[in-house]
Amino acid sequence: MADREPLETKNLDIYGYAELPWSRPKALLDAIAPSSMITWFLGTTGSSGRPHTAGVGALWVAGDLYFTSGDGTKKSKDLKANPFASIGVSLEGMDLVFEGAVERVTDPATLQSVAAAYAAGGWPATVDGDAFTAPYSAPSAGPPPWALYRLAFDRVIAVASAEPYGATTWRFA
Repeated sequence: MADREPLETKNLDIYGYAELPWSRPKALLDAIAPSSMITWFLGTTGSSGRPHTAGVGALWVAGDLYFTSGDGTKKSKDLKANPFASIGVSLEGMDLVFEGAVERVTDPATLQSVAAAYAAGGWPATVDGDAFTAPYSAPSAGPPPWALYRLAFDRVIAVASAEPYGATTWRFA
């Protein structure tokens, strides 16, 4: 799915600003260093219908959005019951919300690539079978191993907090 272009762009701005080009948030995302201390917020809904939000250490790698979670966590249990989720982040001059279906990643090449990106950022994750292990993780992640997930986003919403201002939604296949 890496580096996709939107199929549809919709201007949400009510103040007369032009729609934002996808190239603007993509450039911000591509410029994030793995060691950046950015908190991403994962929103899930389990079988009860009750929403849950958790901070996650997400990574943008080659146009895809990844995060990890232990099997016993609320977020993992929610994703097993309902794979649809959102991830929000506030970047320099722009707030973004990604929406779509979450997929468990077990492909060895992708696991190795994302583990290397996490390690470059300071979290010494290594591949162990079809998951990650490390000497530590966030307390909310539960004990290892940690599954790797990819948000297969089909919609991204942006609100620019710096010039040029605007609000836009992009739809993806």
